[in-house]
Amino acid sequence: MIQTLFGSLKEEQEPEKKTILERMREAVTRTRDSLGERIDSVLAMTRAVDESALEDLEMSLIASDIGVTTSAEIAGNLREHAKRQQIQDGAELKALLKEQLRAILDENAQPAAAVSTPPEVIMMVGVNGTGKTTTSGKLAALYRAQGKTALLCAADTFRAAAIEQLEVWAERSGVEMIRTKQGGDPSAVLFDALQAAKTRQIDAVIVDTAGRLHTKTGLMAELDKMRRTAQRIIPDAPHEVLLVLDATTGQNGLQQARLFTESAGVTGIVLTKLDGTAKGGIAVAIAREMKLPVRFAGVGEALEDLLPFDSAAFVNSLLEN
Repeated sequence: MIQTLFGSLKEEQEPEKKTILERMREAVTRTRDSLGERIDSVLAMTRAVDESALEDLEMSLIASDIGVTTSAEIAGNLREHAKRQQIQDGAELKALLKEQLRAILDENAQPAAAVSTPPEVIMMVGVNGTGKTTTSGKLAALYRAQGKTALLCAADTFRAAAIEQLEVWAERSGVEMIRTKQGGDPSAVLFDALQAAKTRQIDAVIVDTAGRLHTKTGLMAELDKMRRTAQRIIPDAPHEVLLVLDATTGQNGLQQARLFTESAGVTGIVLTKLDGTAKGGIAVAIAREMKLPVRFAGVGEALEDLLPFDSAAFVNSLLEN
């Protein structure tokens, strides 16, 4: 399972834990600077954390793309706490805010579905331009780093460039790839990939699907056909359907998550380009409003720049003292 796989990575390579935390900290620099500046401004205006300060904090959270609904819920919980016990200062407010954010992110952080019969099948879905093909290659590299075997399936047959790009990532990751010609049937290439994976005893098949506009019902139907094809060979497949979202799109990404979840049975989120936005709070909005776990975070262009999402590292990086 994905979660188990990378949970063991963090346990077995504990010396690298600090490096992962540092990389997450670097990735959310823009969000931290933006949110931290707003919170500091709120606290500079008043010595006590009063109603006015909490209202300003709520607006700061909204501005960081945590979303109106989630920000209101967080502020409401802080108000309830303040009624029972006064919030003394900024340090206490930050600590309470961290607790709130962690609770939201961890609430739906359930492990991936168990794999009774290998290979594990992971479908990557999302609109064009989110970094889906790149993420597929990086995910394969993560499996390889643990001595697992992975196979890439080039099911985005609509664009020759997508097949070529995935081929480059397969080479970088040191894994095999199953492909067909441009314009071929995506379900057919998936069928071939799964048959090959069973024959070669591959641990995981990562399926790069076509970048689809969530408004195109025909393309969404193709995803459903691929799911049925996978289940003919691996009865409980796909084990994961990961929606790749560009963090820089903010609340538009949340709308994508809603529609893809309805149409494609999304089980988790990969948040890419986290290092390129001041609104990384979208991770919290997705976790709360969609009841979906964030599985991975893309923090750069290099092969190793896909991190298993760690709620503690993320929250601490956003609100470090």
